[in-house]
Amino acid sequence: MTENHPPLIGMDHQALLALCEKAGVKPTHADSLRAHIFRHANQDVRDIADLPQHFYEFLEAHSSRLEPELRAKQQSADGTCKLLLGMSDGRELESVLIPGKDRLTQCISTQVGCAVGCTFCLTATGGLTRNLSTAEMVSQIFAAQQHVGERPRNLVLMGMGEPMHNYDEVARFVRIATDPKGMAFSPRRITISTAGHVPGIARMIEDDLPCSLALSLNASNDETRSRIMPINRRWPIAEVLNWTARFAAGRKKRILIEYVLLAGINDSDADAERLVELLAELPCTINLLPFNSFATSPYTRPDDERVYAFRDILVRADRVVVVRESRGRDISAACGQLRTEMRARHSLSHQDAAA
Repeated sequence: MTENHPPLIGMDHQALLALCEKAGVKPTHADSLRAHIFRHANQDVRDIADLPQHFYEFLEAHSSRLEPELRAKQQSADGTCKLLLGMSDGRELESVLIPGKDRLTQCISTQVGCAVGCTFCLTATGGLTRNLSTAEMVSQIFAAQQHVGERPRNLVLMGMGEPMHNYDEVARFVRIATDPKGMAFSPRRITISTAGHVPGIARMIEDDLPCSLALSLNASNDETRSRIMPINRRWPIAEVLNWTARFAAGRKKRILIEYVLLAGINDSDADAERLVELLAELPCTINLLPFNSFATSPYTRPDDERVYAFRDILVRADRVVVVRESRGRDISAACGQLRTEMRARHSLSHQDAAA
């Protein structure tokens, strides 16, 4: 892929129309392109019937295909599947597919690495390498269809990276994914997760971006949240929740509040009671996620008794709560873990070869 040969899967309808205009063909061919590429996940333009011959040649000369290399695939006993995908520059990203009742959810990465620095996140330990393009986000869905044989029903942008740090590409991806004549995902089935990036939430509101919002909260007071999530030092809880409430206003779907439970850090009865007060006026569903540990983490997972005691306090306050048991715990389930393990194996193999 070069600057002069952009991938077709990164083009929205307006870009495809511009491509048709540049080629001197009818604008209606843009509809044929987006249906073929996005609805059928097929990047071979020669498979599209009835395009002018010179347009086939133009497309092959002025656009490219983007097909990430499958570097590793892990399948859990619970059906969760993790893909490690290699991009054209050699960078690697992860995408996870999580089966549920009558649905398949795909966790989409928006960056290679992450700059937010949450101390409980494995991805954050390596810092940020680069943003992903819209095409690279779309390619994760195509890879799922190719390597798992099923199209996801739900998309959650909560894989590697902070989506708001790559807002323009993420917004373009959301609009491509929800285009009714393209991928045709329901806006209610696409969720962007943020660690609390207020300008990004404000842009979502201004742009009326067709998707849902999840907030990774993970603490009930600013002291704890600033310690485990440095982003809170810039946008503290009250400000983040204020903008989250603005996003929720006028929308029929609840905000998703994600709360990773860390033993002895944010899982006390007092934390649960403060959380009830914080979220009293916000229409939301609270996802409690017992920490999914990894080797170098200073944190541990609370025991089940503590998890359900925390949940019960929220339930008694009429909060909508779901305890999300970690999926894929028998594989490299933590975000960034498969990439880390594959790098470690690669390094060891080089050491063995040199020995």
